[in-house]
Amino acid sequence: MEELSKKAPAPSLLSLCLDTVAARLISDNAGAGGGVGRTVWPGGCSGLGGFSEDDGGESDDDRLQPEEVAEGLPWELLHRLASRLPPVALESLHHAAHARCCSSAKTTSGLGVQDGDRRGVKRSRCEDFNTTWQLLFKLRWPLYGNTGHNNLVTVDWQQKYWEKHLQECLDEAAECAFLPSFCGSIGELSISAKIMNSIYQSMDTSQHHSRLEYQCSKFGCYVRCLRLQGVLCTAETYDLLQQCKLERLMFIRIISDPEVNGACLLLSWHAETLLSLEFIHCQLYPTVIDKICRSLFQKGSQSHGIQRFSIKSSQICETKPLTISSGLLNFLSSGKSLHLLSLNDTKMQSSLAQMIIHTLLESSCDLHTLEISENNIAGWLSKLNKSSTNSLALKSDIFMNSLSVLNLRENNLQKADVVDLHKILIKMPNLRDLDISGNPIMDEGIRSMIPFISWSIQKENPLLRLTVENCELSSIGVITLLECLTTVKQPLDVLSIADNHLGSSVAAAMAKFLSSHVRALNATDIGLGTFGFQILEEALPTEVALSHINISKNRGGIRAAYFVSRLIGRAPNLVSVNAAANLLPPESLEVICNSLKQGTCNLERVDLTGNMHLSSSIFPAFLEFKKHGKPILVVPPNVSTCAPYDDDP
Repeated sequence: MEELSKKAPAPSLLSLCLDTVAARLISDNAGAGGGVGRTVWPGGCSGLGGFSEDDGGESDDDRLQPEEVAEGLPWELLHRLASRLPPVALESLHHAAHARCCSSAKTTSGLGVQDGDRRGVKRSRCEDFNTTWQLLFKLRWPLYGNTGHNNLVTVDWQQKYWEKHLQECLDEAAECAFLPSFCGSIGELSISAKIMNSIYQSMDTSQHHSRLEYQCSKFGCYVRCLRLQGVLCTAETYDLLQQCKLERLMFIRIISDPEVNGACLLLSWHAETLLSLEFIHCQLYPTVIDKICRSLFQKGSQSHGIQRFSIKSSQICETKPLTISSGLLNFLSSGKSLHLLSLNDTKMQSSLAQMIIHTLLESSCDLHTLEISENNIAGWLSKLNKSSTNSLALKSDIFMNSLSVLNLRENNLQKADVVDLHKILIKMPNLRDLDISGNPIMDEGIRSMIPFISWSIQKENPLLRLTVENCELSSIGVITLLECLTTVKQPLDVLSIADNHLGSSVAAAMAKFLSSHVRALNATDIGLGTFGFQILEEALPTEVALSHINISKNRGGIRAAYFVSRLIGRAPNLVSVNAAANLLPPESLEVICNSLKQGTCNLERVDLTGNMHLSSSIFPAFLEFKKHGKPILVVPPNVSTCAPYDDDP
């Protein structure tokens, strides 16, 4: 009797009925491979409910049609049924329910109900399938469940699901097409049983329905964002993706002429909807860029609608002789909608950088973000002499006023370049984010920037983020910078001085700077040492506004632990601390935990990884401190498996 009482309760009759209907819908969709697609639903996708005897299955009269289910079940049961279905079967039911919504709406409209009221009554119930699609998405891709949207934006999980599914199919097809032995049709490639099973819940999907061509025809209309390998840039792929309404497109490794032609076909077809375009590891010689840029112009127009344009790790000019793409310059000058331009590691020379700046200054482009990084463009601004800069600036109010983010990382800029840069920066009243990391500007360069920094953090729209990592700065230059930032009324939100060998002498200025209400500070690998952390601890203000701080790789030892402990007690808004790789001794855990006992407030994470003497077994009491169900302190899992941090140069 006890064994019987422990058994799960018997399912209700309703649950059994729903399971039976779900099993029948799944079987019919799997047997048909999702249907031949006789019906075209709103939005452009072929319906998944049509299946005929010509496909070798049962006749329509013997099948359980999704339309019958959608019409026969009340909404509450329809949603309970949806949670039992795999994606393809849910797709069929979703379309049928949508048709029911539209039919009900038309009927209600005939009774004199306003459209706004009608949507609230019927469509809201139909749109509840969104939750089921979200669960299916997270079940298949648990690591990608967070789309990055805020709570105010409603995510269309049905669209996200099929978009990512088709991306997975295309990635798998690219792997096959890369093989030297491949010589067939891309559309005829069969998608793996694993992927097919994830949408049909069946391992015996027909060969026809597992082909890439079929998957593109069924779900291409959901695709807005796509990543394509160069090997897939063909005329055939252009045909496969004609149903897509692409807004974002990324090309990887476009090298050969046929791949360039295929990419141009895609760009020309989607020119009216495309908003974001990115090239990675491509050979974009001037003639190639000219061809690509021409394909982006909308028919009958001399402008384009691209808002984000990015080229990474791709050569864009020829050096012998120096040849520059006139098409790229024309693209920039006619891009009234262009908001972001990123040219990263493009083998750019200073002459091209100069021409790009000239073009942007003369254009009416409303650019918000400009990134020219990892290019050797030392001296690029010196050729913009004072008279030409002033004359251009008079015509460039739009560009200068709109720019809010400027990234010039790792361009081999010297201290002399900073003097020229200052003349342009001072004409950017809305600049909020400046990154000049990885340039050997040294102390003299940072001193040249002080007048601009002092002005920029006190203007109406102040500079909020400054990044000067790995600029060969010494403690003298950084102390001067920190003193400038500390004395102004408007605080800087984010400062990074990481990877500059500063030593302990910068600690006192850092402690004083922490009283300026800065929100985030990155001071990783600046050589603070134990003495520097001791100064920080002793000089720490009684109230600190910090939310995030990175003090990793500073060889702080036990003094780093004491500083973290005191900081936790004096920074009520603190969210994260990175104290990794600081040679912390075993007793550090207890020191930090003692401060956590006083209250954790907003603290979510203290990263102590990379400290070989710490482990979860040394002081297990640290596990009692949690935020959102996760331990606040993150330590190496095991002493024996944690390799020591090697900070030797």
